[in-house]
Amino acid sequence: MTDPVAARPSEVRGGSVRRGRPGVLLLGGTGEARELAAALVADGVDVVSSLAGRLADPRLPDGDVRVGGFGGVEGLAAWLREHRPGAVVDATHPFAAGMTANAARACTATGTRLLRLQRPGWTAGPGDDWRWADSLADAAGMVHGTVFLTTGRQGVGAFAGLPGRVLVRCVDPPTDPLPAGAVLLLARGPFTVDDELALMREHAVDVVVTKDSGGHMTAAKLVAARELGIPVVLVRRPPIPDGVLVVASVQEALACL
Repeated sequence: MTDPVAARPSEVRGGSVRRGRPGVLLLGGTGEARELAAALVADGVDVVSSLAGRLADPRLPDGDVRVGGFGGVEGLAAWLREHRPGAVVDATHPFAAGMTANAARACTATGTRLLRLQRPGWTAGPGDDWRWADSLADAAGMVHGTVFLTTGRQGVGAFAGLPGRVLVRCVDPPTDPLPAGAVLLLARGPFTVDDELALMREHAVDVVVTKDSGGHMTAAKLVAARELGIPVVLVRRPPIPDGVLVVASVQEALACL
């Protein structure tokens, strides 16, 4: 996985980084990050939200916003030493393993308090036919027929060798090679169950592939797959570095902060 903190030179959007000491550096991009930023700003806390800059048109949170990479662990550590935030909250996507690892290392090196806000994963219910994979490559080896691929634009190349029809849904176009039978669907959630049912019926989907992202924004596809009796291949989450305090909700994060 590409290191998110080294994605591109940093810039400021939606605000300007304050010269004073920010209360919280919020590594964001998720719905939970935006919710937490809004709550902290409403409480009068100075927040700098850092976005990796991977989406062409990201949803900006309240407060000051920094877009782009820090320059790896050393760059993030240097930023922390310069700005001395009271805490760092890593509220990045559950699969942003590179950012989470770098945040842990940089905070340890600078003695900065670190909190990981990560929504719970999905839980299978009655009627669900879920099969678990340890990686995108493993998932690609488990599927055939018409595949509905909803793992985001990164890592699509792992499925480039699939011989059948592959519906690839993501927010921005992938840069990886697409399967020969790919149909690219550019869309941003949340999606309704009715929409997902119609899509899967229209394309005669045989299997859904997704990451165990959790949350409600994209869970409708799981409900639709259950109603249609379609199996779902889920990619397991990467592990969280040892010693990092993890909370599962914005309310828990606010209590810790």
